[in-house]
Amino acid sequence: MATGEKYLDLPLEEVMGDRFGRYSKYIIQERALPDARDGLKPVQRRILYAMHVEKNTHDKAYRKSAKTVGTVIGNYHPHGDSSVYEAMVRLSQTWKVREPLIEMHGNNGSIDGDPPAAMRYTEARLSAVASELIRDIDKETVDYIPNFDDTTDEPVVMPARVPNLLINGATGISAGYATEIPPHNLDEVIDAVIERLNNPNVSLEKLLTILKGPDFPTGGIVQGYEGLKKAYETGKGKVILRGNATIESMRGNREQIVIDQIPYDVNKALLVKRFDELRIDRKVEGIAEVRDESDRTGLRIVIELKKDADSQGVLHYLYKNTDLQITYNFNMVAIKDKTPKLLGLVDLLDSYINHQKEVVTKKTAFDLQKAEKRAHIVEGLIKAVSVLDELIQLIRASSDKQNAKERIKDRFGFTEEQAEAIVMLQLYRLTNTDITELEKEARELNQAINEYRAILDDEKKLLQVIKKDLREMKKKYTTERFTKIEEKIEELKINVEVTIPSEDVIVSVTEHGYVKRTSLRSYGASSMEDFMRKDDDHLLRLLELNTTDHVLLFTNHGRFVPMPVYQLPDIRWKDLGQHLSNISAIDKDEIIVDAIPIREFSNDKYFTFFTKKGMIKRSTVDLYQSQRFTRPLIAVNLKKEDELVNVYLSDGNHDIFIATNKGYGLWYHESEVTPVGQRAAGVKSIQLKEDEYVVNAVMFDELEQDVQLFIATQRGACKRMSVQAIEKSSRAKKGTLILRTLKAKPHELKGLQRIKQDTSYLLITEQNEQLTVMPLELPISDRYSNGSYIADTDHTGEVIAMYPAVSLLQPFEREE
Repeated sequence: MATGEKYLDLPLEEVMGDRFGRYSKYIIQERALPDARDGLKPVQRRILYAMHVEKNTHDKAYRKSAKTVGTVIGNYHPHGDSSVYEAMVRLSQTWKVREPLIEMHGNNGSIDGDPPAAMRYTEARLSAVASELIRDIDKETVDYIPNFDDTTDEPVVMPARVPNLLINGATGISAGYATEIPPHNLDEVIDAVIERLNNPNVSLEKLLTILKGPDFPTGGIVQGYEGLKKAYETGKGKVILRGNATIESMRGNREQIVIDQIPYDVNKALLVKRFDELRIDRKVEGIAEVRDESDRTGLRIVIELKKDADSQGVLHYLYKNTDLQITYNFNMVAIKDKTPKLLGLVDLLDSYINHQKEVVTKKTAFDLQKAEKRAHIVEGLIKAVSVLDELIQLIRASSDKQNAKERIKDRFGFTEEQAEAIVMLQLYRLTNTDITELEKEARELNQAINEYRAILDDEKKLLQVIKKDLREMKKKYTTERFTKIEEKIEELKINVEVTIPSEDVIVSVTEHGYVKRTSLRSYGASSMEDFMRKDDDHLLRLLELNTTDHVLLFTNHGRFVPMPVYQLPDIRWKDLGQHLSNISAIDKDEIIVDAIPIREFSNDKYFTFFTKKGMIKRSTVDLYQSQRFTRPLIAVNLKKEDELVNVYLSDGNHDIFIATNKGYGLWYHESEVTPVGQRAAGVKSIQLKEDEYVVNAVMFDELEQDVQLFIATQRGACKRMSVQAIEKSSRAKKGTLILRTLKAKPHELKGLQRIKQDTSYLLITEQNEQLTVMPLELPISDRYSNGSYIADTDHTGEVIAMYPAVSLLQPFEREE
């Protein structure tokens, strides 16, 4: 180490902050973000300028890309060749930029994400639009700075005679900043610029009637006017962007979805792969085949559907679960006044307009200076012709060119420039024709000088020049809009049939909460005796349903779990089902009261709830639709120590018969109970004494004749009786006795059921014995009878419960 070396002792955070700050500023300004004036990043600007200098323009032959990349790296951009070539390729990709600035021969990549060919294989040249960005650069319209090694100069910005930033957009990420500016339609952008020039106070709403929104090179549909308005107002906002898809009919009552436009910057190959994965994994039902039929004529993805598939439902599912629909986020950051800024539409237009004012002013000043210089020389040439003979003699008598110029200036008063032009004059220019041409040129030059001065002196004329040039650009490069703009965002409704394989299954539910679904095959290969259950449990409901249906499991705590059938565990008939606590958070002492299948949650059907303490509640079925089944929801609001006894599904035209443990029964119509909300407690269904409670309630069609009831008591007595044996009444009455009163060991009701054809019932005793009873074998009794003794309670103990022997119910048979 050399002596005398000095070191700065600085804190690490200060050094890191300073160095990273410099680095950040460099990559923000010199790499990642576009300039608000010409819409170009430094590497893009250097590529275009290098091609312009090399005269690699649209009106000349293509040239090897490697040569251009080498020029850019060698003269302007000392970075890796791959970064330069990638930037160059992107400017040529018609699915990335709205108006390509480079035309390329060879493989320049694809919308499927295929890489371009190496730069030694491809050829490129500037496009016509790119030439408009560079036009007038030789007229001192923009500032230049030295290149990285001070061997030449490069422009700070392009003249940009077309508003490139809005037309082609920009995307980039730098330190602390990112930008996402969408491409737009050239015609609309130019019209918006002209409108802003004509009316500096124009509102954003007016501008949005001209520039309707983004115009992506891949087309698609933009939804959400409010999002667009916010984005153009603040520079930040989001809209929905979806591909363009149509549903076409095919032979055999089948349909297919044809996609001819996909969202911007979405990889087509990955999108098609995703569609096919959904088909293979059966995440969406109805897709028979996915084909990519894209060719040189355009993009075309075909999704062939199965017979009778829900085409609209499948399409909505694809919108929601794939990149066929995306959220596009505006983040319009650009370099303005050497600083990154978030710019709205008005700011972007003003940046371009101010740049054009500056460019046209400098161009006009350059043209004026050139015209004045030429006019001065032409004036001298015309004057020289009038003294031509003397001039010739004077020049012949001169010793050399310099001497001739001096003598001409002294003798005739010509200036240095005029004298230079005279001595360099060719003899053939001295004909009469040429004199006429000189005079004509002088007149034209004077006219041009007057026009240039008028433009420089009057801003209105300056703006007219800008507008005229823009109109010419629009006429020359006019293009149709690719992207459709829709004001509202469509709500995606997906039918459950689309996402779930439609399959008929057997659903079994036990009182203690064991649930499962079983395939028809497993059920058909077994018998009822093979059904696995715990000893103290019993089968509550057996339903033949479809996987697209729902089953609502109601518990004695007044709660319910809305289970989609396809979410139920798929378990063999001979195996124990899964306890509901593994699916939903139910309490330990919570038991299932009933399981009701639902296909549609409509508002023209009702759930009617009966509680032990005599409350009744009726609510429309649509209130019980929910996407959540991990936690039970409130079905009826129960008072303390009350519990749900039963629940029925009806259409509003049913009668109710409710019975208590003391043997009282009450019959009235369900219309006496006004429908209320999901969380309501309901109203009184029957008047109860202090130690009285509701055993059960049944519902039946109001027009049904000879409805028979089956009643069981704790003493093992059972009887069959007709509802018509008692008088129809109204809600909240005490009811009528349906048992004979005894002073010693009175009968108490333990079970009430409505008798169905061939249905048997099980009596459960204290010693857990099960007795099977066929009610239709019993004689019909009147309401004063206690029926026939079926159980010997001295040996079996008292009857504690009664259940119907469960048989398989066809779908929605139990809607009573």
